[in-house]
Amino acid sequence: MASSSNDFSTADGAVRRKKRGPQFKFLVPLVYAPVLPLIRIGLRHNPVLRDRVFFGALAVAFAHGAYLVYPFGRRYE
Repeated sequence: MASSSNDFSTADGAVRRKKRGPQFKFLVPLVYAPVLPLIRIGLRHNPVLRDRVFFGALAVAFAHGAYLVYPFGRRYE
């Protein structure tokens, strides 16, 4: 007679559980949206620094977007 207890944790075709909760990597644009105008407003008296910080933050935002769209060397989740 077969054993009545099934051990699914050692099965080859076990399904991975998805993590619950928000995926914070997709919530980062909610931080960038208000920060970019605040950089322009807050540093308006120093235009050289303002432009450098603004375009640096913009470059980081685009790099983050590229990381999400094109998964460089990692498996699809």
